[in-house]
Amino acid sequence: MSHLSRHSSWALSPLFCALLLAGCASTNTAERPAIVYKMASQWNTHTSNQSQALHQAWWLDFNSPALTDLITTALSDNPDVLIAAERITQAEAQVQGANASLFPSLNLGAGSDKSWLENGQQESSRANLGISYELDLWGKLKAERQAAAAGLAISEYDLASAQLMLTTGVANAWVQLLALDERIRINEKNLATAERNFAIVEAKYKYGAATLSDFYRQRGTVTSQQANLLPLREQRRQTESALAILLGRAPQGYQLVSQPLAELALPRLAPGLPSELLTRRPDLANAEAQLQAADANVSAARAALLPSVQLTGSGGLASQALLSLANPMQTLGLGASLSQTLFDGGRLRSQVKISEARLRELVLNYQKTILQALKETEDALGNLALSQAQIAQQQRIVDDAQRTLELTDIRYRAGADELLLLLDAQRTLFSADELLVNLQQSQFSATIDLIKALGGGWKNGVKGEE
Repeated sequence: MSHLSRHSSWALSPLFCALLLAGCASTNTAERPAIVYKMASQWNTHTSNQSQALHQAWWLDFNSPALTDLITTALSDNPDVLIAAERITQAEAQVQGANASLFPSLNLGAGSDKSWLENGQQESSRANLGISYELDLWGKLKAERQAAAAGLAISEYDLASAQLMLTTGVANAWVQLLALDERIRINEKNLATAERNFAIVEAKYKYGAATLSDFYRQRGTVTSQQANLLPLREQRRQTESALAILLGRAPQGYQLVSQPLAELALPRLAPGLPSELLTRRPDLANAEAQLQAADANVSAARAALLPSVQLTGSGGLASQALLSLANPMQTLGLGASLSQTLFDGGRLRSQVKISEARLRELVLNYQKTILQALKETEDALGNLALSQAQIAQQQRIVDDAQRTLELTDIRYRAGADELLLLLDAQRTLFSADELLVNLQQSQFSATIDLIKALGGGWKNGVKGEE
């Protein structure tokens, strides 16, 4: 055998060894544990057959231009959404970095040396180009690329989740603001009624037709109504400030012109089947993408236990001159190398165990997320049905209380009823009006919670269709 043949055999022998080891080793990822959950054929709470589908821009169904403007501003300026978008950019860069393993790496080098020896000087110059490529015999690099791609998907689902939380948060805050304005209006109306009645009591007291206790009792009612307005107005200011933060605005000086709560349209949504929920929520897609990333990480960790094979090549020019390549000598080299960790104290095997345990953890987390999604949807449907039933009854209570107050007021002015009866009728109507507003707010909040539980306009990894 010639010298060149022997050299080639020794150079390629690591590659043959690696291929031999490939036949003895396996890096297939263990089968993912089965995800056990029972999906019912329908929800516990009955919904109307005339319900509408959930659109992408679901907030348009509330028929509130102000709410649409708020959500549009929030989606473009909210810091949390902008942060999630930047994380997508980072994940895209990580995917590009992982895909670089598909290509060889090139290195260009040049240098020039001059040294002084006992018998004279020695000068040299050189320029060389090197190329190296790692063979992915065990699928380690492929697994890393898959993990990076799953990481990008996770970032995209994080953005969709942030947008969903933001839009439903803005809608809930807007409904709360409108409800507070309605409660303030009711309290101001009751204050005006109390002040008008106090004027009547005061006039009666002057002419001896009312007692001093009636005078103080009615004046106390006026003072109590004035005190009730103070926390409501402060709560409205704080709600307005919270909306400003969601929109990426400073709360100082931020003001909103609201609209009557009755002008909001209430969407009648179709929740679909429980099984459809798995494709409608970005957090479930996120959990599934994390499983894919963990799967890839297990494969990469197991492949790290096996030898790595590197192919290298280099070519260059060399000259015995300083800063010059005159009369160069050409060089060319090819090589294949194999490296295998023989002992690392169990570090690599520990990494495999960590990756496998992380995969099992994410399977359980996926199950938990599914159960939580089912509960959130069921709760929202139940709260919506409850508020609808309560509103119908409460409206009748308000109508009766209003009629009672009108009759009691007439009888009191005529001297047929005492002041205590009038005050009791006022308190009954006031409480009934406030409770009705609270129930209306609960109905809108339950609808928004249902929208959030159903994933908003997100479905099957894309936005829902209009």
